[in-house]
Amino acid sequence: MQTPNRLGDIEITDPQAMRALAHPVRLAILDHLRRHGPATATQLAPDVGATPSVTSWHLRHLAGFGLVRDSEPGPDRRQRRWEAAARGFRFEAPLDPADEEGQAAARVLSQQMFRRYADLPSRWADEVGPALDPTWLRLAGLANTRVVVSAEELAAIEDGIERVLAPYVTRDPAERPADGRGVLLMRYVLPEGSGEPGEPGEPGEPEGPEEPGRSGSWGESGGPGRSGSWGESGGPGRSGGSGGSGRTGRSGGSEQAGQSRETP
Repeated sequence: MQTPNRLGDIEITDPQAMRALAHPVRLAILDHLRRHGPATATQLAPDVGATPSVTSWHLRHLAGFGLVRDSEPGPDRRQRRWEAAARGFRFEAPLDPADEEGQAAARVLSQQMFRRYADLPSRWADEVGPALDPTWLRLAGLANTRVVVSAEELAAIEDGIERVLAPYVTRDPAERPADGRGVLLMRYVLPEGSGEPGEPGEPGEPEGPEEPGRSGSWGESGGPGRSGSWGESGGPGRSGGSGGSGRTGRSGGSEQAGQSRETP
């Protein structure tokens, strides 16, 4: 697997690798390693909801697909430490409709990523938002914007967003501002069904552009994927990062449906 993209995400094309990653414990392992750095199976276990021996098994499985790797040993050289192989990962459903295996694998991984992050905004609103000072709270939020575009135009929008994010995702940690903090940028890209787009003024259609709503920041990450873009920009989700089926997720980088990416 290679990382020929601006955010340095691993690009997953092997359906078996997608299925291997489509497991809540394995996604949690990658999230923890991207956010907190190298760790042993014993250190990871409480955070990922598995015993050390089960966590170790999942780590070896991820290593078999190049998603994690051995890290430099810690103070106790008898303990095996692991690290994420890249900032994040991304995958895309194959364009060939005859590739049923690839289509199914991308769908399963997309579903797992959506489930993993489904309650994150509400948890942020309950646990993190109330404690933020006004400067950060003012910049946090949720925007809901609907556009009518071609597939090529949507790809251009995504490319533009990634171009803006890349310098912040990839800069050296020493260059981050002293007052910086992690910000999780979650981007859901959800193409509508194949029916004819309605015209403004028709029943159910807004008269003009939807008004973006701001609600606080979506969580704390050290910096975004695409499952949309779920990652860290500053640093999922492409869990991401950012981070996405179509674009389904990014973890670490960004996320989206169709294409998925996660980046911390």
